Amino acid sequence: MRILLWHVHGSWTSAFIRGGHEYLLPLVPGRGPDGRGRAATYDWPDSAREVPFDRLRDEPVDVVVYQRPHELDLARDWLGRAVPGVYVEHNTPKGDVPHTRHPLAGRTDVTLVHVTHFNELYWDNGKAPTRVIEHGVPDPGPLYTGELPRAGVVVNEPVRRARVAGTDLLPRFAERVPLDVFGMKVTGLPFRAYEDLPQHLMHAELARRRVYLHPYRWTSLGLALIEAMTLGMPVVALAATEAIEAVPPEAGVLSTKVSVLADALHAFAADPESAAQAGKAARAAALARYGLGRFLSDWDRLLEEV
Repeated sequence: MRILLWHVHGSWTSAFIRGGHEYLLPLVPGRGPDGRGRAATYDWPDSAREVPFDRLRDEPVDVVVYQRPHELDLARDWLGRAVPGVYVEHNTPKGDVPHTRHPLAGRTDVTLVHVTHFNELYWDNGKAPTRVIEHGVPDPGPLYTGELPRAGVVVNEPVRRARVAGTDLLPRFAERVPLDVFGMKVTGLPFRAYEDLPQHLMHAELARRRVYLHPYRWTSLGLALIEAMTLGMPVVALAATEAIEAVPPEAGVLSTKVSVLADALHAFAADPESAAQAGKAARAAALARYGLGRFLSDWDRLLEEV
């Protein structure tokens, strides 16, 4: 198939475009939010092709994958014709949860795909047909060494998203274990920061840390958490949203008590053998549930139906 989708969520797109299709990525002048084209920090296959937005009418698009409400209007204007589509909801609902009504709740012609069962449960989906296709991640390999008795955190825009991402909790964790923060717009935080590294370099650096910290209060399921598990890292995470489904007990520690999580970070940092054992369990669990093959097969079945 020829699939039109926007480069909105880099990690999710990096998995999605590894199927057996051709993926068309809109490109606008200046590579703004409505047309970023290919990613600069991910290694994407040649089957993911940039197409200037004003040339999309000439492309034989089979299906559109929407990720933001206004993309339905963009596709209609840019393609000049009706094309079957699905809508991927990456995010937890905002506002008056659990009464938040999804933007597609009034439509029956576009399948609403949630990336976690938590999302599907908490959004008011109205009459929209829904499907859950859980995340899949390319396996970076068991890169974990844990040689540095520090905790790694991956978060984009931690200042703007302080309450959502749990950035306000980091100083309490840092009292027990030194923190290294990876992501976009992390420069300026009072921790060692690694600004927007290419994915393969971030994975290699992250895997040197003894333990992975996931302090998010409200996110559907951070792909960085799954990636850290596939690296072989033990996990310490807030027991919130989908994390309780993704991280089995043998792979780390989940709790709503900050003191329990801080103690767990300290314990893993002080015990390399225990950390490595939990990391092996984390990797096995992530590969079993979030393997790329399962993810792409689930998507192929839905796209064929659409």
